Amino acid sequence: MLTPIAYGLAAILVVFIQLVGLRFLLQPQAAATGYGVPAKLDGDSAYLTIKGLRDITSGVIGAALLLFADADAVAWYMLAVALTPFGDTIIVLRHGGTKAAAFGIHFATAVIVVLSAALLFAA
Repeated sequence: MLTPIAYGLAAILVVFIQLVGLRFLLQPQAAATGYGVPAKLDGDSAYLTIKGLRDITSGVIGAALLLFADADAVAWYMLAVALTPFGDTIIVLRHGGTKAAAFGIHFATAVIVVLSAALLFAA
């Protein structure tokens, strides 16, 4: 019973981060606002593209692990990748974003990713 839940949550997270990355590539200004730190209209959009590529790459690696590795490997990946939303929490707080965005989006995501790792380790 636990294995389908563990893999299902991991798969949802992998798809989710790819969609976030795709949004940063296709709608960078809106995605930045959703991230919690709106981008300047006249700013360097390259950084928004970098974020999109980073997120898509994270999702592709996660998908490859889900398809070709065991639960422990995916769990270790989830623990490592949890650093990203934990770091995003700090970035939002340090750059004028709201506590609601920092904790409600990024910190909550980090906790869910760590929970996913725990479920995968238990599976």
